Amino acid sequence: MTSVNQDKDQIHSQDSASAAVEDVDVDVDMSPARPVGDWQSTLEKMGTTGRDIKQLPAQIEEDSLAELRSDASDQKPTFAAAVITHFAELFKRPGPENALQNPLKLLRLRPKQAYTFSVAFLGWMVDAIDFFCVSMTTTELAASFGTDPSKITSAITVTLMLRPIGALFFGIIGDRYGRRIPLMVNLFLFTVIELASGFAHNLSTFVGLRAVYGILMGGEWGLGNSLAMETLPVESRGIFSGILQEGYAVGNLVAAMLYYAIVPRLGWRALYWISIAPAAVTIVLAYFLEETDVWKQARKSQRDSAKRYHQVVLDMLKRHWLRCIYAILLLAAMNFLSHGSQDLYPTFLKRQHGFSPKQATIGTVVGNLGAIVGGMFFGYMSGYLGRRRTIIICVVCGSCFIPLWILPSKFGPLLAGAFFMQVFVQGAWGVIPVYLSEISPEGFRTTFPGLSYQLGNLISASASQIEATMGEKNPLPELRDGQKVPNYGRVQGILIGIIYCCVFVLIILGQEEHGKRFGQYTKRTDHDCSDNDGDDNGSDGGSFSNTANKKV
Repeated sequence: MTSVNQDKDQIHSQDSASAAVEDVDVDVDMSPARPVGDWQSTLEKMGTTGRDIKQLPAQIEEDSLAELRSDASDQKPTFAAAVITHFAELFKRPGPENALQNPLKLLRLRPKQAYTFSVAFLGWMVDAIDFFCVSMTTTELAASFGTDPSKITSAITVTLMLRPIGALFFGIIGDRYGRRIPLMVNLFLFTVIELASGFAHNLSTFVGLRAVYGILMGGEWGLGNSLAMETLPVESRGIFSGILQEGYAVGNLVAAMLYYAIVPRLGWRALYWISIAPAAVTIVLAYFLEETDVWKQARKSQRDSAKRYHQVVLDMLKRHWLRCIYAILLLAAMNFLSHGSQDLYPTFLKRQHGFSPKQATIGTVVGNLGAIVGGMFFGYMSGYLGRRRTIIICVVCGSCFIPLWILPSKFGPLLAGAFFMQVFVQGAWGVIPVYLSEISPEGFRTTFPGLSYQLGNLISASASQIEATMGEKNPLPELRDGQKVPNYGRVQGILIGIIYCCVFVLIILGQEEHGKRFGQYTKRTDHDCSDNDGDDNGSDGGSFSNTANKKV
C-alpha cells in the first residue's frame, strides 16, 4: 500500500512539473535573444524539481534585469568588481580569437566592396583638401586681408563649430533615406562653396563662406564612414578603418603639395579654384554607388515598426544617453589632439622658426606621411590588440615625442618630431571609425558616429585659435627684425600633453564591441525599433553590450 502511495505521489510530482513547464512556455519569451548557455546555467543552479521549475520565470526575469544593469556603457560608472575586471582586461594578452592575420589577405575585397570604400575614402580626402587650404594659406590670407593670422584662424574655428549641424541633418537623412544621394548633394554643394572662397575680397565674406562650408563638411564623414564600415568584411574593418581615416591625412598631403605648386606662382586664390577638381571626380563616382544591405535591412525594420522615426530616435537617446555622452567627450579630446597638432604647425615653422614656405610645406608632407603610416599600421593592429588597447599604446608613445616635435631649432630634428607625432596621433585616429561604428546603436550608424564626431569638433573648434592667441600673447624673449616672435611651440606642447592625458582616461573608461556584426536583428527588433540595437556578433542577438561577446 505504501508503495502504491509513493507511486501516486511521484506521478503527482511529475504532473506538477509538467504543468510548471507548460506555464513557462506560455509566460516566458523563449526567443533566441538569450544564449542557450544562460538557460542551462540557470537550470543547473536551481535543480529540476517541480517546485524549482515554477520559480524559473521569476529567476529568468531577475537575471535579465541584472544583465541589462551590467551594460556599463549605458549606466553610471561604479567601482564594482565587474568594472575593475573591465579595466584589467586592457592588460590581458589577446586571445586566440584575435589572432594576427595576414594584412594582404585582409586587403582583398570584392569589387563592390572596393568601389564603395574607394568613394568613401575619396570623399573624406576631398573634405580634408578643402579644409586644409585655409591652414596652409593662413599667412597669405592675413597679408591679403590686412589682419593677423589669429584672425584668419577664426575661419577654421567657425568651420569646426558648424559641422555638427551638417552631421545631424545629413545623418538623419542618410539613416532614413539612404547615403548615396545625400553624399552626392553634399559633395556638390561644398565644391561650389570652395570655388566661391577663392573670390572673397574681405575677411567677413571669407569667414561667411567657410561657415556654410563647415555645415556641408560636417555631413560627409558620417555618410562615408557608414557606407564603408557596413560594406567591409568584419575581419577587415580594422585595417580599412585606418586607411579610411587617413584619407584626412592624404587630403592634408595633397593640399600641401598643391600649395607648394600653386601658391608661390599663382597666389592663394588659385589654390581654392583648382582644389575642386578631386571633388568633381568623386561626385561622378558616387552616382554609381549602391545602398548597403545593412541599411536596407534597417530601413525595412523601421518601416515595419508601428513607431514614427522621431520616436525611434528618442528611444535610442533614452536608452543610450550615456554612450552618446561618452562618444562626444572622446571625440572632443581626439579632435583637440588632431587639430592641435596639425592646424597651426605650418605657421609655427614659418613664424617662430623663420623657415620658408617651402620648408613649412615639407614639414607638413613629412608629418602626413607619418600619419598615413600610423593610421594604417595601428588600424591593422587593432584587429589583434583590440580597439581601446591600440589607442592607449598610441597615446603613451605619442606623448614621448612632444619634446622632439617642438623644442629643436634645426629643421631636421623638427621633421623627425613631426613624423613620429603624427604616427601616433593618427594611429589612434585610425581606430576611431571602426570603434564608433561598432558601438553605434543599430539603425543609427550614420547619425551616431557622424554627430559624435562633429560635436567633438565643436568642442575642439578653438584649438588652433587658442594656440595662435596664446602664442602671440607669450612671445619668445628675443626679437627678430625688431619684432616679437610668437611662442607657438610651448603652447602646442602644453595643450597636446593635457589632451593625451584626457584621451588616456576616456579610453580606459570606455567599452568595446570588437568584431560586432552589423544588421542582424532579432524578432524583438522587427516589432519594436526602439530595440534595434541588438547584439550583432551573430551569436545570440541579445543585448547590444553583451559582455560574453566582447573581445579586447
